[in-house]
This record gives sequence, C-alpha cells and structure tokens, in this order.
Amino acid sequence: MRSIGTTDLSVFPISLGTNVFGWTADKEASFAVLDAYVEGGGNFIDTADVYPHWVTGESTSELIIGEWMADRGNRDSLVLSTKVGMLEGLEGLAPATIRTAVEDSLRRLRTDYIDLYWAHVDDHDTPLVESLAAFDALVKEGKVRHVGASNYGAARLAEALRLSREEGLAPYVALQQPYNLVDRAYEGELRDVVAAEGLSSTPYFGLARGFLTGKYQPGVTVDSPRAGGAAQYLETEHGRRALEGPLKVAAERGTEPASVALAWLAAQPTVTAPLASARDPHQLKPLLAAAELVLGEEELALLDAASRP
Repeated sequence: MRSIGTTDLSVFPISLGTNVFGWTADKEASFAVLDAYVEGGGNFIDTADVYPHWVTGESTSELIIGEWMADRGNRDSLVLSTKVGMLEGLEGLAPATIRTAVEDSLRRLRTDYIDLYWAHVDDHDTPLVESLAAFDALVKEGKVRHVGASNYGAARLAEALRLSREEGLAPYVALQQPYNLVDRAYEGELRDVVAAEGLSSTPYFGLARGFLTGKYQPGVTVDSPRAGGAAQYLETEHGRRALEGPLKVAAERGTEPASVALAWLAAQPTVTAPLASARDPHQLKPLLAAAELVLGEEELALLDAASRP
C-alpha cells in the first residue's frame, strides 16, 4: 500500500477507474470488475458525478458503485474518490455547486463520507479561495476526508496551495492529470509543484486510451469506443517508439505490455497510484499484475529512452 501525500489514506498501487461503468460495462460486468479488483488486493476506487452521463444521462458509475458497496457491505475497507465540476447543470466550482454536487454524490454512493473529493477541473470564473472554503467546510463537516485537484496547471495549483496555507483551509493533497509513456508533459513545472508541496499524483490515461496495451497495431481493427483515439498514436514516430519499450520488456518478462506501462508509471517520482479501467475481469488482470511488477533499472532506462519526446 502507498500513502496519498501526507494523509492517512493508504491505497493500492493501481486505482480502479470506473468511467466505463454503465457505458461499456453494464451493472453485472461492473460488479464483477469491482469484486475481482478487491479480491486482487485493490481498495482505491475512482469515479465522478459525470461518469458516464454523456451516454446514459445519469451519474451511472456512482449509482453502480453505491449499490455494489451496499450489497457487499465493504464501504469502510475502501478508499473512495469522486469529482465535482463537469456534470451538466453543475459545472464549475462555485460554493453552491460544490455543496449540491457532494450531497448528490453521497446519496448515489450510499455513503456519508467521501475519502478524496476532486475538483474535476479548474474554474477560472470562481475565486480560488471561495472554492477552497467550500471544500474546507465539507472536510470540517466530515462529509469529505481530503480534497484533490484534477486538470490544474502548475501556477494555479501553486496558488491554491498558497491560499490554503494563508487562510487555514484544507489543502489539495493530490493531483490527477494525464501522464503515460506517450504523453510525458507532466514531467516539468507541474511535477515540480507536486514534489515540492508533498502531493501525490494519481494520473489518468496511464495506458494512453488503451494504446499501450499493445492491441493497436497497423491493420488491426479493435472493438472499442476508444479505438480512434488510441490508434492515432500509431500515426506518429514517437507513438510507435513509445510502444516498442513495453512490448520488448513484456516479451522478456512474460507479462502484458499494459502491466509494464503501468509499472513504469507507478515507479515515477510523485506517482502514488495510476488510474486504469477495465470493462470485464479479463481486462483487469494485467492492471492488477502491474501492482506486483517491479522493473529493474535497465528496464526503466529502456522505457525512458524509447519514450523520450
């Protein structure tokens, strides 16, 4: 287990992303994935009020997770995170929006507290201090244990942390942002802020929309709603080079490229637990395997060199 920043949240090295619940995974499949994740040692479940509202018109992922936790009676053994700021009708981080959104999420999740509540996006139209004060009130009330920032730039994240210190408000303890072997833009000013402030990173798109699983190859048709986005990486020399590393290491280690790509990510500075999603237990297996895979220095160097921009 690993710690989120300086908090008492102890989490599995791979966080289960659940944006597919109610989308490419129906309730039965979602329950099977959740069961397999917990049986494999996992405890860190990530969702959002907007998952997958764009398909179902509802916050279906939260509803499924809430029903599953109630049925299994395992809420207190999990670290549960959800987000506010992108759901239609509840966009942004105005205090009233945050208050309404958290009450709705708690109801759907059938719980009275959220372990890690994320600002899903930065809201430039609401003063930072007002959003932070709204989050702080939820922490004081016990409805939220800790808060995190998703999709923030370096300057805004640093400003938010400064304001939290100056005003005595609950600070962001983690950052969620894109990061993988193809897209390494995080390795700059943003990572410097996270490191200097003692935050944790729980990056999404850890498999580059599925590209780093190795199933996307020239001339191969993949049945996935993300196929177009993933396949575009094949069109660039950098994308093809970045994929060579996981393919080579996986072949040598007798494992899956997805496991290698996530193990590399989990080994990077500031990263506590990469996010990855699965629509069935079979897809989950290489994600769980990544938590046990320790890459050697030569393997890490090979992956680093192959994926350098």
